[in-house]
Amino acid sequence: MPEPTLPDFISLQVSEARRFFLNLRPETNTGLLVVCGGVERMRPDYALERREFPYYCIECVAEGFGQVVQDDVKTELSPGSVFAYGPKTHLSIRSSDRYPMRKHYVDFVGTESLTWLAESGLIDSEGRFTCLSVRAVHEVCELFDLLYRSGEDGRSHPKESQRCCQRILELLLLKISSLRLPVGQTMSQSFATFEKIRQHIDDHHLSITTIEQVAEEFKMTAVHVSRLFARYADCGAYHYLQKRRMNYAAGLLMSEGLLVKEVAMRMRFADPFQFSRTFKRVYGVPPKDLIAKRKS
Repeated sequence: MPEPTLPDFISLQVSEARRFFLNLRPETNTGLLVVCGGVERMRPDYALERREFPYYCIECVAEGFGQVVQDDVKTELSPGSVFAYGPKTHLSIRSSDRYPMRKHYVDFVGTESLTWLAESGLIDSEGRFTCLSVRAVHEVCELFDLLYRSGEDGRSHPKESQRCCQRILELLLLKISSLRLPVGQTMSQSFATFEKIRQHIDDHHLSITTIEQVAEEFKMTAVHVSRLFARYADCGAYHYLQKRRMNYAAGLLMSEGLLVKEVAMRMRFADPFQFSRTFKRVYGVPPKDLIAKRKS
């Protein structure tokens, strides 16, 4: 099946991308309506200029560095930077050639758009689109990921998908408001390091079994990694790793119908008993209880 033709406003200066499209010709007299969205990793030569754009847009930098100019106001971008723009914004975005950005975005329309954007802090008191920084950027990115998954459902369930995306967009704007840092304050270097480590665990939790492996990847000690999680996360580094691994294991048990010993082997545990003990520590119940629910 041939790839669908991308709209003209989608940049091709990316090395990888995941996108969804709901309705590129939406009704604008509704409250809030999601049009499209996704996540893209910029190429080192990424350079975008916009004088006209049909929708409102929110973008969030998950990795890398760059620069955005909104109506002649220049802001340096780094992990945790969130900015918005609209149909009349003069915009340019550049990515660092050494540390290209990976950023999430969502495009939307509606009569409530400006109100939501102002309440989130993405429009200032003078009505200008602005750029802000958020702490715990992974929480914002998780909502963008949920938005993407819900948007993909639009192929088979368009009405339900649109309603889900609207609610997730509202939650995203509320989350940005609650996590935004004071004007002029950016993410600390230690928090940026924590975010890189957390993202590395998210991306490689199937092959990582110890925090020592993570520490070695970032050329630091396991104690240093643990201190970063103690400061910025709601759990320790090892517990975070196990939560990610057990979330995946739960999916294998429920969706693929594997046996406990099969999941233990796939997750690289020494034996089923060790896996069951870890699973219960994370979920509070042994994996056999999850299997029983699957069969009931």
